[in-house]
Amino acid sequence: MKIGIYGQFYHDDSEKYIQLILDALQAKDAEIIVEANFLKILQKNHTGASQYAHLETFEKLDRSYDLFFSIGGDGTILKSVTFVRDLGIPIVGINTGRLGFLATIQKEDITQSINDILEGSYRISERSLLTIETSPNKNAVKTLNFALNEVAVNRKNTTSMIKVETMVNDKYLTSYWSDGLIVATPTGSTGYSLSCGGPVIDPSTNSIVITPIAPHNLNARPLVIPDNSAISLKVSGRESSFLVSLDSRIITLDNGTTLHIKKANFTIKMVQLEDDSFIKTLREKLLWGEDKRN
Repeated sequence: MKIGIYGQFYHDDSEKYIQLILDALQAKDAEIIVEANFLKILQKNHTGASQYAHLETFEKLDRSYDLFFSIGGDGTILKSVTFVRDLGIPIVGINTGRLGFLATIQKEDITQSINDILEGSYRISERSLLTIETSPNKNAVKTLNFALNEVAVNRKNTTSMIKVETMVNDKYLTSYWSDGLIVATPTGSTGYSLSCGGPVIDPSTNSIVITPIAPHNLNARPLVIPDNSAISLKVSGRESSFLVSLDSRIITLDNGTTLHIKKANFTIKMVQLEDDSFIKTLREKLLWGEDKRN
């Protein structure tokens, strides 16, 4: 079995958990390939750096990988998506950070969870993505024009609101006067959108949520629409440009540019342990319905 490993940062307890991961994989004779920059981080920070000298590295992935291990938090998983793209390689998120809402494995259960996965005891959760194009400059977003969580537009260099003219399937919805607008997938519904008052949506639901950011209108509320909808956004405001974020990858576009957002033609496969579920994650990590009477 060929497994890619990626991480972004080195935390105080990283050495312990990374060693557990490598030990569990090596015990199963897995072929381990580490992302090149992450291996440099490990070698720089670990006192026993020589133990990693034999590991192979990758800079790009191909379809020969069976699994892709993301070590860190949710941000690391979002970055992992930019490596996996449309290759269909299942992602195993290992939470060595704080909340780790998207993670498959918690750091307290690394060895047993990895053994279960390598023995095939897991399920795949298919996650939809969003993709964007711009007009008049179709190539304004040249690469990585997809997002697992959300596409968001925000004001730039101003405290003034922006106006986001919003169309759904070529029909005018409204113009949001706000700090910005979020278009989120079900996966992204528990992230930025949730913090702005958006609903929680089960990842298996075929939907998209449009959530305004600090709207200056009491009747501007989040809207859930089918995920086969085509959304167009046109931004205007006092500044000459605005920000577009795709899972926190930020670009600047000129006012008057129209964003065309739709569901991507590929999905991301997230590995889920047999006894885990989205409902269980809501209870344990978001303290869903927490009530001392229960």
